[in-house]
Amino acid sequence: MKLVRKDLEKDNAGQVTLIPEEPEDMWHTYNLLQVGDSLRASTIRKVQTESATGSVGSNRIRTTLTLCVETIDFDSQACQLRVKGTNIQENEYVKMGAYHTIELEPNRQFTLAKKQWDSVVLERIEQACDPAWSADVAAVVMQEGLAHVCLVTPSMTLTRAKVEVNIPRKRKGNCSQHDRALERFYEQVVQAIQRHINFEVVKCVLVASPGFVREQFCDYMFQQAIKTDNKLLLENRSKFLQVHSSSGHKYALKEALCDPAVTSRLSDTKAAGEVKALDDFYKMLQHEPDRAFYGLKHVEKANEAMAIDTLLISDELFRHQDVATRARYVKLVDSVRENMGTVRIFSSLHVSGEQLGQLTGVAAILRFPVAELSDQEDESSSEED
Repeated sequence: MKLVRKDLEKDNAGQVTLIPEEPEDMWHTYNLLQVGDSLRASTIRKVQTESATGSVGSNRIRTTLTLCVETIDFDSQACQLRVKGTNIQENEYVKMGAYHTIELEPNRQFTLAKKQWDSVVLERIEQACDPAWSADVAAVVMQEGLAHVCLVTPSMTLTRAKVEVNIPRKRKGNCSQHDRALERFYEQVVQAIQRHINFEVVKCVLVASPGFVREQFCDYMFQQAIKTDNKLLLENRSKFLQVHSSSGHKYALKEALCDPAVTSRLSDTKAAGEVKALDDFYKMLQHEPDRAFYGLKHVEKANEAMAIDTLLISDELFRHQDVATRARYVKLVDSVRENMGTVRIFSSLHVSGEQLGQLTGVAAILRFPVAELSDQEDESSSEED
């Protein structure tokens, strides 16, 4: 993402002009936009024209509109963003108050104005405009007959290809059908890797599977690469890292990212940091439940006691339509930082973010035990009785 201009007032009102450059920047833009914001961008509008003879025709005209945002629609697979709203600035082609939909896309500039830019939104702009935060991890999660080729960016896990091949069972004295099907499966996975992984950007390719599938696949892939003199795969052989996973389904990627060999290799990526934080939370929940809270009420209670060491929060919560609810989450983040705690904002499109979402989207690892909130609630309800 490229920051063209930033004009903020003392009260944090103002506008920012940005140019999304990568598909992932569309995800960042989606998280920046809120209902009620003002969005200015170039768009195409169908305009009716009447000639001197009275005949009516229509032309598609490129014009710049400023909309008051009403609905935001994001397609995570295509990384496309559609914003619908009413026109709030006089235009020769579009009346004031007329509805229009702007499609935001990479390499097209837009200006976003807000009445209040909070710390979470400003931090996201900072991250999006930092070139170090780009997609540098790819993963192939596989089992016999099923494979997912994914890109693990700092903000999301994108499934780029799903390969499914029916593998017949080995029969006594006749394994040829099984072996042929397996070879066909491996070949399709290799093609998917070559098609979807950009080795100029990707630092590491995880190959995860149960059993010996990953070893057999890697042996096959590099033998074929030598036979066909595939320089792309041979030159990047050192980037492939084999790890264990329980299955070939996308959710098994979290286990692969937790592997100590992987975390040391990916120590500089945000994705690994999030996975480790979630893993630490689950361990704490198991061994010291008084130091692991989840749910907004419990986490706020722990924050009042200045007990939060690490706050885990999903970016989904900051897209809440209710301004007061959103402000409550922002206040929690700011307060934890003021108390010298660490805040990790998880992407809801990331495997770790999906898991955090199942825990209400907000959790905390505490510095010291805090009495359970449920116990206090029980006491207060018994007093009322």
